Amino acid sequence: MTASLPIASAAARGTVRNRQVTAALVVAFASAGTLAGAWYFQLVVGLAPCPLCLEQRIPYYVAVPVALIAALCAVLGKAGPARVALALCGMLMALGAFLAVYHAGVEWGFWAGPDTCSGAGPAVGGGDLLGQLQGARVVRCDEAPWRLLGVSLAGYNAVIASALVVVAMWGATAKA
Repeated sequence: MTASLPIASAAARGTVRNRQVTAALVVAFASAGTLAGAWYFQLVVGLAPCPLCLEQRIPYYVAVPVALIAALCAVLGKAGPARVALALCGMLMALGAFLAVYHAGVEWGFWAGPDTCSGAGPAVGGGDLLGQLQGARVVRCDEAPWRLLGVSLAGYNAVIASALVVVAMWGATAKA
């Protein structure tokens, strides 16, 4: 009876490790894929990002290395640090989901967006006023330049980030 206890404990630790590694790799690769998609729409399709779009990328930029650290910790059998890193990933993705919902709400007119990208055109100074106006390019946060099935990129980002919150917390709550 005593001999089977360490085996069960080792099996439980293996289950926790697998769950943490899986969650961390899903968060890392999905975050990197989301960033790749954003860059694709920007560089290939030609959709210039607004300030809110750029802010939504920040949690992903941070989550990729944190998730890879979580995966490394889990592989090395350090369940505690992996748990902390995955919880941090969950919080980052929750922030990303919040920013995406905020941006989608601005696009749908549910609330006002920041003055820097949701109102009048750019502020121009003296000098060549006509030249400044012609050269100014304002990317508005309250106009979705692309939609699929009525949902903008900010809406899809909200779904992706919310799903990654669930995955990260699933890995963070793994216990032997």
